[in-house]
Amino acid sequence: MKKKVKQQTYTLQGYYLFAFFAMGSLYPFLSLYFSEVEGLNGYQIGTILSIGPVIMIFFQPLWGMLCDITQKPRLILTFTTVLAGLFGLTYLLFDNYYVFIAIAVLVAVFQSSVIPVSDSISLQFSTREKLNYGNIRLFGSIGFGLAVFIIGRLSETDLGLSVIFYAFSAAFIISSVLSLRMPNENSKARGNIFSGIKEIFRLRKFVIFLAITFLIFGPNLANNVYFGLFIEDRGGTYTGIGIAFLVAVLSEIPFMQVAGRMIDRIGIMNVVVLASAVSLVRWIFYFTQPSLEIVYVSAVLQGFSIGLFIPAGLRYVREIMPDHITVTAVTMYSAIGNGLGNWFSTFVSGVIYESFHIYAVYFFFAVLAGAGLILSIWMAAADKKMKKPAATVKLG
Repeated sequence: MKKKVKQQTYTLQGYYLFAFFAMGSLYPFLSLYFSEVEGLNGYQIGTILSIGPVIMIFFQPLWGMLCDITQKPRLILTFTTVLAGLFGLTYLLFDNYYVFIAIAVLVAVFQSSVIPVSDSISLQFSTREKLNYGNIRLFGSIGFGLAVFIIGRLSETDLGLSVIFYAFSAAFIISSVLSLRMPNENSKARGNIFSGIKEIFRLRKFVIFLAITFLIFGPNLANNVYFGLFIEDRGGTYTGIGIAFLVAVLSEIPFMQVAGRMIDRIGIMNVVVLASAVSLVRWIFYFTQPSLEIVYVSAVLQGFSIGLFIPAGLRYVREIMPDHITVTAVTMYSAIGNGLGNWFSTFVSGVIYESFHIYAVYFFFAVLAGAGLILSIWMAAADKKMKKPAATVKLG
């Protein structure tokens, strides 16, 4: 590997490490902060935490289009990352429910660019240099896992839960510095952005895959909000929450490393079916109220599902989309999973949690995952059917 390519790879890995450290510092503990420090109820917590995802629905595609128009994704990523970190600190300055909603909006507007734009840069870079994208993206899992574990421990000291905001801000500021040194990956052609959006949604495969992402990825992201409450209800401490998240997130690493080989061997949609099935099993298991020890061990199921779904999903979008709308397509894909799916799962779960209990939330996740699995199986079968005639012609 050339020295420049190696340095750029380290930069991308470093960006993912600190960006996801920021997110892992804040979101697994934010519901606990609102509940225990600010005294908010389930409806209020669900509303605040669902604001971010719904904002992302609109702003993620806009950031993607802006990257396609300006051809300056690094600059945009630097700007948005540092502002997200700074606005995150302002939670500490207020104790008003409606102000919290406003802060959640501001953080989400700028944070909404972080995952899709960095994913697009990394995907284009790894494709061009023939590198394994999963080996870059897995540093996000490392960062998230380390953050939850470290911040969980620190939250039990005199620092309290306020530490989550300082860690969030500091890690994002470091990420913004690293983003300036990223490889300069741009779309090959600019084209007409709005006609590009029309082009994206004319592709039936993409629309169906968005629905699968909504049903599978949405609950997995919402779980980052409610898993802390689940662990606490099972008798766990802040450190226990950190351990559970550490096991869950770090288990994504080996699956991300082998995802590329699995996709080459059995196909993208079969990998998606497998990841969807594991998600369903996990949510059903949590609904049965298992012991805390078993929850810690079973957390590896997250690695199996998310560790396979993320690389498979991005590769699928990359393969079916024209080069000139790659960033826009990735941000649209991210808006549905990270935005719409996350918002819906988080908001409805807040209502369910307030009306029933935390275990009912996981039954809801299981219903969504079951629908996603059915859709994945149907799409995998349709893809297989479409490939058969081509294979027959080749043999003839």
